[in-house]
Amino acid sequence: MASDLHAAIFIAKQERHKNLFLNYRNLNNFPVELLRDEGMQFLERLFMKRNSLTTLPENLAQKLPNLIELYLHSNNIAIIPQAIGELVKLQSLDLSDNALQIICPEIGQLRSLRHLRLANNQLKFLPQELGDLRELETLDVSMNLLRTLPERLHQCLSLQCLTADRNLLHCLPRQLCLLPDLNELSMAANCLTSLPLDLGRSMELQFVFVDNNAQLKALPSYLYNKVIGCSGLRTQQNETAFLWTMVLQKTAHDKDYKNKLCGLAAQISDVKQLCLMLGDVTVPLPSEVKAIGSETDRVLPLEELACRVLHAAHNWTDVKFLTPFLLPKSLLDVVRWPLGHCHRCSQPMFTIVYPKLFPLRETALAGVHKRTTVSFVAYCCSGQCLRTFDLQG
Repeated sequence: MASDLHAAIFIAKQERHKNLFLNYRNLNNFPVELLRDEGMQFLERLFMKRNSLTTLPENLAQKLPNLIELYLHSNNIAIIPQAIGELVKLQSLDLSDNALQIICPEIGQLRSLRHLRLANNQLKFLPQELGDLRELETLDVSMNLLRTLPERLHQCLSLQCLTADRNLLHCLPRQLCLLPDLNELSMAANCLTSLPLDLGRSMELQFVFVDNNAQLKALPSYLYNKVIGCSGLRTQQNETAFLWTMVLQKTAHDKDYKNKLCGLAAQISDVKQLCLMLGDVTVPLPSEVKAIGSETDRVLPLEELACRVLHAAHNWTDVKFLTPFLLPKSLLDVVRWPLGHCHRCSQPMFTIVYPKLFPLRETALAGVHKRTTVSFVAYCCSGQCLRTFDLQG
């Protein structure tokens, strides 16, 4: 085995290979042959998956300066040296299935990094410096011990897919709603009790996976037109139960919104974040206040309650009530056009909904999607309506 390893490295050096495969070699230590003399200046991709490595050499960047992809999946690596930040050309780093407990802040120096996989480790927190990875497109931190995510993640402006399944997360940073290119967010099998009410406002976010969060009772109404469901944790029993495809279609502004079908979502093209506006100063509502409804379904979040009261108090056909002196435009746009109506009582809903799944029997569409049943998702304005709503009613 050792002779085969030496031969593979020798040939790679002689022929100036850009790719080197050292998977399944039973390596306990990083091969010194890769670090001798000038190293392998020409190497771009190094595959060392499923070995027994416990650490990385400090001079890795000096000997492999042109490395753009490093795959270390399924080793026993417990520590990443601070010198990892010197791999300035690195675009893909896979450290899944290792023994990592800490990620050093220097990882934020990998400014070219596009894909970072840290799944199935023992991480209890992530460094805020991850927010410095402006080119990062994929981040997988599933199957760790994380209780929070870095607030500075919203600075990863290129982030498209964020996976944090099977952790201990109780909430998500509201700043995640600011990610402009986020397309898929997977937070299955955590301890989530609520989601940021702005989640789903971005048109780019299309897939949200939050199944197996037992305390999560409601969803932000902006998720009406998204795909919500199972993130790969599928079993025969939950295949249908958790893959929810939203069939609600968006509609444009319409003064006759009261005549629309109950639950139909309306598109709001210029909705601003609900907040307190004092002259030129904008003060967002505190997250603690906005999440007041997460512990019990008897108390609505203050933002939702305010929207419903203002909506009911105004006659929207009377122009005199639309003056900005009474309501700022950002608030006016929100309370005038609800995003949907309760399937049970037709109450308008603005920021939060309670979903209820009804698996239906075979339909014509079932054969198209190779499924035996098709699910219908009802949306209610409160826990009370959720409990009393039935398709037969």
